[in-house]
Amino acid sequence: MRCGAHTRVPARRISCARGGAGGDAGGVTDETEFWQLIDETREAAQGDPVEQAELLVERLLGLTPDDVIDFARLFEARLARAWRWDLWGAADLLLGGAGDDSFDFFCCWLIGQGREVFEGALADPDALADLVPDFDEEVDGDAEELGDAADRAHEQLTGTPLPQLGLPPRPDEPAGGSLDFDDSRAMEERFPRLWERYGG
Repeated sequence: MRCGAHTRVPARRISCARGGAGGDAGGVTDETEFWQLIDETREAAQGDPVEQAELLVERLLGLTPDDVIDFARLFEARLARAWRWDLWGAADLLLGGAGDDSFDFFCCWLIGQGREVFEGALADPDALADLVPDFDEEVDGDAEELGDAADRAHEQLTGTPLPQLGLPPRPDEPAGGSLDFDDSRAMEERFPRLWERYGG
């Protein structure tokens, strides 16, 4: 099902349940270490997001529970930054339609591609045409398991779910102006490179 400007926004099962007051992550696991874990597990998994999630859980099990919480906080903060209409529009083109859950899992996948791809996509979502030139909607763009990796590791380490992460609650609406994903002209104008490859 394709989603338009008035489609119900994702009820993010990953982020919202652990919101609260506070800022971005600090602590033992810093941003450099976060992206290093992402890169190393993606490379070892040869790009398979399910295998990457399994490898990430294994790596997180070698950390302390506090480190796992720091990792989860950094992951959630990246998801919050991706909560934007323009990125959702790009995902809709890449996937041939992106509903609530699909966009959630796309954002997890985007983080799993590493810092360069993630930051490049946030700077210009249309740049995904070049950042992931071999994108295949049959195998790419869905990393639900990656979003659950920290939850699984923390529960295995402690026997308890992840605690509140101290991040601000996510807004009901994505950031930026809403887009009608079914308006071909608007989508082509906003994402010319993605449209040329995946639109129509």
